[in-house]
Amino acid sequence: MVSEFIKNKHLANRAGFGMSLQQIAAFEQQPVTDTWQMYARSRDFTPISYIMARTDVDYTDLSKMNAESKKQVQQLNRKRNIATNLNFLNTMVHADDQLREKMAFFWHGHFACRVVNANFSAHLLNEIRKNALGNFRDLLFAVSKAPAMLNFLNNQQNKKGHPNENFAREVMELFTMGPGNYTESDVREAARAFTGWSFNREAQFVVRRKFHDMGTKKFLGKTGNFDGNAVLDIILEQPATAKFITGKLYRFLVNEQANDAIVTALSKDFYHSGYDIKQLLERIFTASWFYDPINIGNKIKSPIELMVGIMRTLPMKIASPENLIVYQKLLGQMLLYPPNVAGWPSGKAWIDSSTLLLRMQVPQIWAGMRPLDLDAQNDDDLDMGLKQSRQLYKTFKNPQITIDWAQVEKAFSNRDPFQLLLQQQPSFTEKLLKRYAGSDKRMAIIETMCIPEYQLC
Repeated sequence: MVSEFIKNKHLANRAGFGMSLQQIAAFEQQPVTDTWQMYARSRDFTPISYIMARTDVDYTDLSKMNAESKKQVQQLNRKRNIATNLNFLNTMVHADDQLREKMAFFWHGHFACRVVNANFSAHLLNEIRKNALGNFRDLLFAVSKAPAMLNFLNNQQNKKGHPNENFAREVMELFTMGPGNYTESDVREAARAFTGWSFNREAQFVVRRKFHDMGTKKFLGKTGNFDGNAVLDIILEQPATAKFITGKLYRFLVNEQANDAIVTALSKDFYHSGYDIKQLLERIFTASWFYDPINIGNKIKSPIELMVGIMRTLPMKIASPENLIVYQKLLGQMLLYPPNVAGWPSGKAWIDSSTLLLRMQVPQIWAGMRPLDLDAQNDDDLDMGLKQSRQLYKTFKNPQITIDWAQVEKAFSNRDPFQLLLQQQPSFTEKLLKRYAGSDKRMAIIETMCIPEYQLC
């Protein structure tokens, strides 16, 4: 039988980024129904602050600049993107509204987007965070009209007589219905409907009427003079859209191996609710099957989930937070910088011979017990930035972290680190307990965070 404490930790891992030190005592006492009410409580939305880009500079077309101006703009954008990245990371760690930030993290991967313009990136992130728990229609429209997404998917080149199909295709394939639920003709007709969708220098959505195709379109069995708004609404009319989104959420929140019967039932409710995201989440997190042992401790943490979870368990002051970007790159998941429009992989794709070793070393590195060992990272699997930025890693080896050990030791006092930190007890628990018997609590906590079972949530 699964204890209420295990259920509470399970909910904290999936509806947020893990249990904080302050939650331990409550999780030991209260039923999971009360814990869910805490996560589900409505809270005011607070945007992540960012610096607006100058509006007298066209940041989207570097080709018009001379070399020096281009370099300055690129450096400025890089600094601002890093600032937004770290603000988002910090919000995940400290926000009371864990459910919003966890869903924002999910949607930021679902609506994967990577642009140079830092103003556009931050705007898109806040649109996602604002709508993360609301209505999927509102979220889809906000993202589809965000300058970052229109720029990333080339819709500013989508003009009457010369349609660019990239935006229309990805909206259907990756953001809504999924493959197999539309035809190539639907892609072409949708692209015509999206002609003229663009943005101005103030990061505002605009429709450039002279570029819009006013002709009749045939899309998903309907005929009319459709614009982009109409196409999105027709997509939302398709039950396949609810099924695709529900299935992806199930794999993210519950189990990589989807239960088709449960997903089908959830998707029908999602569809008939008018795409109410919060209601779908409540159905998932209050279902008895969510707390079945088969769904507990079975998911491999993504790099961001791993990093944020460590920071929630070990309250810390970080003198050089910009160095956390290095760990995001090395582990394979840099916020605001997905590998492609399909987003990041999941599950076992996070683990290979290179990343597993570093993942297990991060707690020791951040606790000051060992340096970041570059020699252990020479595997070609990490080509995604290691070779090009080796000097960066030599310079930024440690974020200069000071852990509040007094607070940690107080929270862990008379408590078993295995019980608090793990959802699956390792087969060698007794051996480890004997090894750390009589040792200080700090070593027991850090070493527990370095074993393979800590990689699971």
